Amino acid sequence: MDRLKQMETFLAVTEEGSFSGAAQREHVSATIIARRINELEQRLGVKLVHRSTRHLRLTEQGVLFAEECKRLLQDLELAEHSIQDVSQQATGHLAVSAPAAFGRKHVAAHASSFLAEHPGVSLSFNLTDRVVDLVREGYHLGIRIGGAVDPNMVAVKLAPNQRVVCASPRYLQRHGRPQTLDDLARHQCLAFNLQGGQQRGWFFHKDGRDVTVRVRGHLDCNDGELLHRWCVEGLGLSWRSTWEIQRELAEGSLVTVLDEYASPDYDITAIFPQQRYQPAKIRLFIAHLKAAYAMPDYWMRPVALRSA
Repeated sequence: MDRLKQMETFLAVTEEGSFSGAAQREHVSATIIARRINELEQRLGVKLVHRSTRHLRLTEQGVLFAEECKRLLQDLELAEHSIQDVSQQATGHLAVSAPAAFGRKHVAAHASSFLAEHPGVSLSFNLTDRVVDLVREGYHLGIRIGGAVDPNMVAVKLAPNQRVVCASPRYLQRHGRPQTLDDLARHQCLAFNLQGGQQRGWFFHKDGRDVTVRVRGHLDCNDGELLHRWCVEGLGLSWRSTWEIQRELAEGSLVTVLDEYASPDYDITAIFPQQRYQPAKIRLFIAHLKAAYAMPDYWMRPVALRSA
């Protein structure tokens, strides 16, 4: 068994607090984790972990060894990344989590151009609207739109964005234009359902404070692209990000309402765990996305052309 892998597994066990947690983090079974720890203890000739069916506790030697393992692995990572930085070449595997629709159109869409510039990198994407725990689930980088950022994470702004209420001119002709937040109760509002994760309502800024409005309508779903399509078809009001609707706003197929209550910036950001050294693969992928998003009329282009 590789000594480095044993140390990584032991640290995963100490940080997760269980074999099952370490197994999920390393994408193996709990049986394999237990075997690695047993082999490590046999090699060292000391007991590192007291374990029962429900609890896991480090021995005194285990606590000392965990501190040394963490220091050694950090030094090894720093040495490897320092060499990468000198060569200015990104290498290794980069696992990225991003919201489903945004990730398809604006993150994974840039994979081919990034790999053409950095062939030493391999990429994998998890596209989901669920909030992913990057550290626990083994991702190097997350793309987020709005929301609070964990203080243990570094956040880099990729592009500005806002959340606005919009509708088609046809819908507004039939049902009138809402003038206040209270008017939303009298309109068909197209919203994510419980499975879509937006059950808390729509966020606004009123009288100097943030407010939440619970909305209702005859249609809801857990897919943002379907809500977008329904809005363009005139089936109701929708609370959308400006990155999604800039083309429709320019064409006139959608218009915004209640702009004076629009929530503050809902920026598109990249987040990654705080560490002593930022790997080149993370730094360069972030720079690649920022450069793409800053291109003139990027958000106005058809999806097929955005990765050009």
